[in-house]
Amino acid sequence: MSTAPALISVIIPVYNGAPYLGEALASVLAQTRLPLEVIVVDDGSTDASANVARQFPVRYVWQTHNGASAARNQGIALAQGSFFAFLDADDVWMPEKLAQQTESFAAQPNLEAVFGQMEQFVSQDSVDAMPPARFAREVRDSYAPGTMLIRRAAFMRVGLFAPQWRATEAVEWMMRARAKNLQNIMLPQLVLRRRVHANNTTWRERATVDREYAEMIQAALTRQRQARPER
Repeated sequence: MSTAPALISVIIPVYNGAPYLGEALASVLAQTRLPLEVIVVDDGSTDASANVARQFPVRYVWQTHNGASAARNQGIALAQGSFFAFLDADDVWMPEKLAQQTESFAAQPNLEAVFGQMEQFVSQDSVDAMPPARFAREVRDSYAPGTMLIRRAAFMRVGLFAPQWRATEAVEWMMRARAKNLQNIMLPQLVLRRRVHANNTTWRERATVDREYAEMIQAALTRQRQARPER
């Protein structure tokens, strides 16, 4: 294992994620390429998330509940690394995630971001609510924040996560990244296992997800019209 820190800041937002946060943090600290720092931003939890975080060698900060985007942005404001990596408090990384992605940056100096493969799994505490057969277990390309390693300068070129999107902020950020021609690659390796459970935002707030997707598409079409040169 390489213990020489890559200059990576890992940012983990958490909101009432005590049942899963410990496993997420353990997966970061088990990386074969260790990060510079791990920042846990507690988005106003009322459960034992703080107690769980404090059992690990991480920087823990608390904020008034304002959503995952605001929590990630708070972590970015505190981060000291030249690379950013994000992990949701209920997901886990594969042990080689950071090592494989840092190798890609070393091989391609002009690269701005590296993504990887994701696999979903149903949490044992939610099997009755959402049977595993309903969720595909295949490994697939993913542009979720949890699969990404990105240069600080590249992230700031795209901009912070937009707090007005409560459930689809990652999709909106990726749309902006593509519009700005983010130089990225997709690794063939599995880097993230996404936990499916009854309290997932995308499951719990399905109406919000549908509404935000419609608004996002409309906003993108408006930007395209405004960008067209006048004839």
